[in-house]
Amino acid sequence: MTTLDQLRPAVQRDDPAWAREYEALLRAYAQAGGPPDVLRSGRVAALIVSANRVLGAVTVPGVTIEAEPLPDGVQARIVVAPGVRMDHPVHLCFGMIPATGVQRIIADYQVGEGAQVAFLAHCSFPNARDLRHIMDAKVQVGAGAVLRYTEAHYHGPHGGVVVEARASIRVGAGGQYLSSFSLVHGRVGRLITDYDADVGAAGVADLTSLVYGSADDDIEVHEAVRLNGDGARGLARTRIAVRDRAHSRVFTTAEGNAPGARGHMDCAEIVRGAAVAENVPTVIVRSDEAHVTHEAAIGTVNRKELETLMARGLDEDTAVDTIIRGMLCI
Repeated sequence: MTTLDQLRPAVQRDDPAWAREYEALLRAYAQAGGPPDVLRSGRVAALIVSANRVLGAVTVPGVTIEAEPLPDGVQARIVVAPGVRMDHPVHLCFGMIPATGVQRIIADYQVGEGAQVAFLAHCSFPNARDLRHIMDAKVQVGAGAVLRYTEAHYHGPHGGVVVEARASIRVGAGGQYLSSFSLVHGRVGRLITDYDADVGAAGVADLTSLVYGSADDDIEVHEAVRLNGDGARGLARTRIAVRDRAHSRVFTTAEGNAPGARGHMDCAEIVRGAAVAENVPTVIVRSDEAHVTHEAAIGTVNRKELETLMARGLDEDTAVDTIIRGMLCI
């Protein structure tokens, strides 16, 4: 497939609007924490999507990227060949520059047996006031493969975003799926995540969610890890802070369905002002040789840490924000 270096000059000559959209999306990508120079290089596997337009797709040996526009989004399929070990992450950039609209991403990720790869995804909606982003992903991690998936969001200052992110993850025998979702800069708006993982024998699923809500943000996190194979391991970790009038609800489920399965759910939430945080854990064990645990802590910031920072010259709001961001930087 054509690289971005080959694609951009011709398109810029023929379609200045494409060039403006491309550069605007790269600026939004940087706001979400992504490195735009990497996308410009054309030397790493990458997919760039603005609304329902595929602005660029780069394949490298061992990684195939296919993407087709939909009326309200994009359908994408990324395949990592068996045994491939990628030195650089696959970069994914999803976003919308307009203040209103809908973006639906239907994604299929296939990681072949024994492969090792990292995905670095950034979703940015910097001007959103009445915008909806829907992500529906299927992830297959082959036997003995390792997939590290890091996803960062930036929703702008207005809180006018509804994000619905769903992922169905299947981890083969001895495979590993290690993911992190973060939304810690700008407003959240309305966020609903729903991730479920089925883990085979000796496989690993590690799910982490980091979210910072303010004003009237609404956060709903669903995480389920089903340890179906002998010796499977799973961790569902959530770190959420809410202040002002924000509201968070966390629903975690861990199932120990096979001998030697080990699962743990770890939830920590900080509440400030009139905010509300809820946590609802579900533990299911179907084997007398499995072990599943849960740990939750909901409360305010540590008073001693707060006093220490204020003694060093920070005002209370800044000190609280520093403590919260420290918790959200796992």
